[in-house]
Amino acid sequence: MGLFRTVVKEAWEKTFLFTKFLCFLHVTDNYLVDPVKIYGPSMLPVIDLNPSIFLAERITPRSGKITHRDIVVFRSPQNPRRTVTKRVIGLEGDSITYVSNPENSDNDKHETVVVPKGHVWVQGDNKYNSTDSRHFGPIPYGLIESKIFWKVFPLSDFGSFWRK
Repeated sequence: MGLFRTVVKEAWEKTFLFTKFLCFLHVTDNYLVDPVKIYGPSMLPVIDLNPSIFLAERITPRSGKITHRDIVVFRSPQNPRRTVTKRVIGLEGDSITYVSNPENSDNDKHETVVVPKGHVWVQGDNKYNSTDSRHFGPIPYGLIESKIFWKVFPLSDFGSFWRK
């Protein structure tokens, strides 16, 4: 009976340690830092076409400290199962003037919108190939999940991403 008790005690300790590790991962991923894979042309030239991995922190959006020029990850208002990465151009109360159809230079129709309370205006850096607030309007602040701060992959670009 002593051997059985020792084996059960050791199994319980290892299970408890593994459970603590999983709780740590859950808290880190959902409340602190999240790895994000980004690809596509909408953020050229800052983020290239090759898939890149970034670290995005979740504290700033929760505390309401998003500022102009931050690159944020948010739930797409058109498809909530997708996350999108864009740059914050305007905060609530800002007046934004933009070209409604940048592809058609013959018809440079400028539109102006005031960002409503509780919303932000986001745009991709590649204005010719980006589905952003020019298409779906300002996004509610609650859709923002995180703010990019560190590039992890490719390793040649490893480092801080705050000043880009």
